[in-house]
Amino acid sequence: MHRTLFSTPIVRPLLRALSIVLLRLNGWKVEGRLDPRASRSVVIGAPHTSNWDLPWTLMAAFALDLNLYWMGKDSLFKAPFGATMRWLGGISVDRSRSTGLVAASVQALKAADGPVQLAVPPAGTRSDSVAWKTGFHHIARGAGVPIVLAYMDYRERRVGLGPLHWPTDDTEGDIRAIRAFYEPMQGRNPGRASQRG
Repeated sequence: MHRTLFSTPIVRPLLRALSIVLLRLNGWKVEGRLDPRASRSVVIGAPHTSNWDLPWTLMAAFALDLNLYWMGKDSLFKAPFGATMRWLGGISVDRSRSTGLVAASVQALKAADGPVQLAVPPAGTRSDSVAWKTGFHHIARGAGVPIVLAYMDYRERRVGLGPLHWPTDDTEGDIRAIRAFYEPMQGRNPGRASQRG
């Protein structure tokens, strides 16, 4: 995998220290740590209800010492911002090809020559959603990696990594079990909680 801000030698420790300080100053408690079995994994996070989730997520990723990547449509990676998007952890995906996002994500995880945590949103929206998308489950199952249950609970000001979930062939059952983990947590805008179903 290419180098990102999460793996740049001088930048990483500085941003990690800064993130820990900023999270503490804003009252956030960072919990958990990455299970060694999740060196290569799919990371999901919920509840996602606000644009503020992104900066807190990035700071939490540094504080938790993750090597985070994300998939994006190829148009995001064209000049003049392509190099910057890749440095931010982006992996370009050509959605017009028949391989699709899931297959490209599986291939990226399998081809990685080191630790990589691939962030995949389970709901893909900040609004109410009847059902989660299943892409994250298919990616993890196809790559043979666990799903890391990351969370951001605004009520308790907790952000961190929960248990691992190993995907099975029962996608609906797995998603029900995963959503149950997030049930007691509250997003910044509870009325938009995308974990409901």
